Amino acid sequence: QVQLVESGGGLVQPGGSLRLSCAASGTIGSINAMAWYRQAPGKQREWVATITSSGMTNYADSVKGRFAISRDNAKNTSYLQMNSLKPEDTAVYYCTFVMSDGIYYWGQGTQVTVSS
Repeated sequence: QVQLVESGGGLVQPGGSLRLSCAASGTIGSINAMAWYRQAPGKQREWVATITSSGMTNYADSVKGRFAISRDNAKNTSYLQMNSLKPEDTAVYYCTFVMSDGIYYWGQGTQVTVSS
């Protein structure tokens, strides 16, 4: 059974940085895209960034220029480098892998809190 395990969340001051990781465990097939979403208290889950199998990236306007998504295919791992963090970036961050057969796998979420 495939599981996605996220790590790297925590408490950081405004202007600081964090790097989130999302690693797949278990036997996993061909991964198409990897993406990150986030959900702030009282708000709907929103898309943050995507990286395709060819390495093309796309970002929500709210994080463009501050966040960077990357992937290590050999390790079945996705990363989200978050710089210049703002209090409004506070949320639970979720990773997802979109498989070539259309199946989605989701991580359990990791809390990111930006506060002084």
